[in-house]
Amino acid sequence: MDWEKLEWDEAWAIVTKTCNYTNHTILSEALEKWPIDIFQGLLPRVYQIIEEINRRFMIDVRMAFPGDWEKHNKMSIIGHGVIRMAWLAIYGSARINGVAALHTEILKKQELKNWYEMYPHKFLNKTNGVTQRRWLLKANPDLSKLITDLIGMNWITDLSKLKELEKFTEDKEIIDKFIETKLNAKKKLVKYIKEHNNVDIDENSIFDVQIKRLHEYKRQLLNILHVIDLYFKVKSNPNLDVVPRTFIFGAKSASGYRRAKNVIKLINAVGEVVNNDKSINGKIKVVFLSNYRVTLAEKIFPASNLSEQISTAGKEASGTGNMKFMLNGAPTIGTLDGANVEIVEEAGEENNFIFGLTAEEVHDYNVNGGYNPWDTMKKTEGLEKVMNSLIDGTFSSDHNMFAEIYNSLVYGIDGNRPDEYYILKDFEGYRETQKKVDLAYRDKYGWAKKAWLNIANSGKFSSDRTIQEYADQIWDIKKV
Repeated sequence: MDWEKLEWDEAWAIVTKTCNYTNHTILSEALEKWPIDIFQGLLPRVYQIIEEINRRFMIDVRMAFPGDWEKHNKMSIIGHGVIRMAWLAIYGSARINGVAALHTEILKKQELKNWYEMYPHKFLNKTNGVTQRRWLLKANPDLSKLITDLIGMNWITDLSKLKELEKFTEDKEIIDKFIETKLNAKKKLVKYIKEHNNVDIDENSIFDVQIKRLHEYKRQLLNILHVIDLYFKVKSNPNLDVVPRTFIFGAKSASGYRRAKNVIKLINAVGEVVNNDKSINGKIKVVFLSNYRVTLAEKIFPASNLSEQISTAGKEASGTGNMKFMLNGAPTIGTLDGANVEIVEEAGEENNFIFGLTAEEVHDYNVNGGYNPWDTMKKTEGLEKVMNSLIDGTFSSDHNMFAEIYNSLVYGIDGNRPDEYYILKDFEGYRETQKKVDLAYRDKYGWAKKAWLNIANSGKFSSDRTIQEYADQIWDIKKV
């Protein structure tokens, strides 16, 4: 308007035909809200325009929902001293999409329900993808060569071709070659861990891996609590029949996220105790790989046996690490969250390990209550001992070091509900599912077939497919 001298209606029509909004997470910290007093002072003309956008928008809202003042208040772009940037994006966009089927449904039914009621034609799903050129061809040359020898090179630009690998599932010679590629990748990671962490790893142990951003909803804490429980069991019975396991973590936290940093501290403290306890005969090792980044991830994904995707159901928009594990032949242990749902649909629940509350059950607890973490801790075998180890000096001479983690789970702090990510609630289900992992891994060929079928059914999760869908259904652009 100011520069090109267009009238409002003409300018707004260009905006709404040009802009689209992809929601990448429902976490409140990602749905930006700018304080009016800061925004107005820095960007007075832009604020003036947003005010007019909102005035016109609210006319439409009042027509769509006559007399529903609560809804009008919630949907206003400007309110309670802030500008709600996501609301502005939705109103100004032609298309709104989530990044996994479950995520998009949650947007439509919960987080953006009012908007979906008003603009159902705007909403659609675009499940994320990863590029096989980096995460298989470059990161895992041994496996890539095996695949190319079997089905040719077309998978490099058309990942759906991996489906042809299914016909080799019962070919023992091929599966033996696949097992060898996995072992070679594990040997390389063993060498890296020895050099950087000075920990000796058994290459034949289960490489149980959780690598991703450190956030409470991703529940690295659930993982390490299970490690502590397993450690106590092996320590009390060194002859316990368990497959040796190496728990590998890699993560970075946001710079000001104190509790996330405390979880990193806990993982390292548990590793220090477990890795130096000779009484457990090396059956468990815990490794936190520092400075997690793409070049390190390229070493980890090919070597992984088990993919940890254990977020609180309904919180993970999609995940892409889960796809990289799948592509490299690591079955998933996880909740039905984000793209895990579609991974299981593609590869089969029998080839993965699913546990925990569903997104609907989590939503029900959030809305209606009825969950008592203290009771859950008391009733779950061994869990109270695990929790007490956070505050009794087992892993730190400073008994207050991990007290905040304990208190956040049992009592709730900073105005939050206790155990708001349902870590204690899902603990028993997670532990029982990890026992199934232990049993399944003992069948060498059975496990290899699960891994092979994950690779063969990972074709959907290429970013080539994702980008083509955006081009066709959102951006309306053609290949050149």
